[in-house]
Amino acid sequence: MARARIIPIFVPHLGCPNDCVFCDQKRISGSPLPADGQDVARALDRAREQGQTGVELAFYGGSFTAVSPALQKRLLAAAAPYLADGTVAAIRLSTRPDAVDGDILAFLKANGVQTVELGAQSMDDGVLAACGRGHTAADTVRAAALVRAAGLQLVLQMMTGLPGSDREKDVDTARQIAGLRPDGVRIYPTVVVAGTALEDMWRAGTYREHTVADAVAVCADILPLFEAASIPVIRLGLNPTAELSAGGAVGGAYHPALGELVRSELMRRRARTLLRDVPVGARVALGVAPERVSAMTGQHRANAAALAREFSLKELKIRPVPGAGEEIILVDVGM
Repeated sequence: MARARIIPIFVPHLGCPNDCVFCDQKRISGSPLPADGQDVARALDRAREQGQTGVELAFYGGSFTAVSPALQKRLLAAAAPYLADGTVAAIRLSTRPDAVDGDILAFLKANGVQTVELGAQSMDDGVLAACGRGHTAADTVRAAALVRAAGLQLVLQMMTGLPGSDREKDVDTARQIAGLRPDGVRIYPTVVVAGTALEDMWRAGTYREHTVADAVAVCADILPLFEAASIPVIRLGLNPTAELSAGGAVGGAYHPALGELVRSELMRRRARTLLRDVPVGARVALGVAPERVSAMTGQHRANAAALAREFSLKELKIRPVPGAGEEIILVDVGM
């Protein structure tokens, strides 16, 4: 999917019929108050004054289609003049799978909405129930079909490490989501946010923390499934905010560069295949595209050091090879 510059408008908790155990959208979004039409106009006035055109207006945080029809109309009406003059090219929004139908989607499309993001989170009904989601996997399947039938772009959001889930269930969720053929996916490994029911569960020992290492491992299983299906992963991990970084994230898979860690793990797995037949004690050079050297080396050289230990190498270097693309190349093996 082509990505225009996004102007985010946060509507935390608006339209949510219940609080999921993991959720505090005010902390996650960094926006304590829900937006109204004036907030939309102010944000788009700034974009217009800066000479920006063709931006994408995005309503994030709550379940847009579950708020009152009057508020939906106010928010979208506030964007109408900017759609007319070309400041805004399209609108995207996020909502619950059980909060869309044909009439709602027709209304959204008529008001400039181009993309609907559905918070599937899991395709396991037991996990959804344990999280207090209030919808089923079948609701996600139905809603995804409706969004496609309406001629809108579909993005599905999933989470890993939720209560009641495990690595196998997370991978199965990814397979089922890929089978729905979305235009994009967001993957959010579970973060324990202060003040949520999940924090209480974690501190009571009824929920085992989904660590950064856990998230990296399972997301490295998941990412290739979407890549093989040519489905872009447009976000991996929560967007860092000052609130979360200052203590709002008390546990779980919160890391400002989680996507980089996952891609680094994938490269380490691929490099292991190349190194299996290399003699013990060898000096080895692996080549990757210049822009992938950092991911292959790993944070603080973690990949290079781990591979050297695993294969008893005297030395492992990572070299830039222009034109290598996605490949990892065994450049040199010496004793």
